Amino acid sequence: MADYGMLIDYDWCTGCHTCETACQMEHNLPPDQFGIKVTEVGPYQYGDRKWVLINMPIPTDQCNFCVERIAQGKLPTCMHHCQARCLEVGLIDELQSKLSAKKKQVLFHNQG
Repeated sequence: MADYGMLIDYDWCTGCHTCETACQMEHNLPPDQFGIKVTEVGPYQYGDRKWVLINMPIPTDQCNFCVERIAQGKLPTCMHHCQARCLEVGLIDELQSKLSAKKKQVLFHNQG
């Protein structure tokens, strides 16, 4: 099996939760379980004019990066439905090379 990961540009995530819903529907997960879950930090103010509001999609242990869809030539369902286009699933080595391009990115790797 190929070594996949998920690169998330959380500077662009709007917190719409579409990735969560699409994943739940694709994998028939119950309402209290998630393959990916959006968490929110803020909003709060710091300094004179600065604000923090971060939406961060986080893959859970139930995420398998939709390897079945990838094998069929399709995008993973969270990536396909992401309105902000802030999720990218691919080979871990390729995604790792993109990390230095932007400041607010994280790379998730599931070795399971």
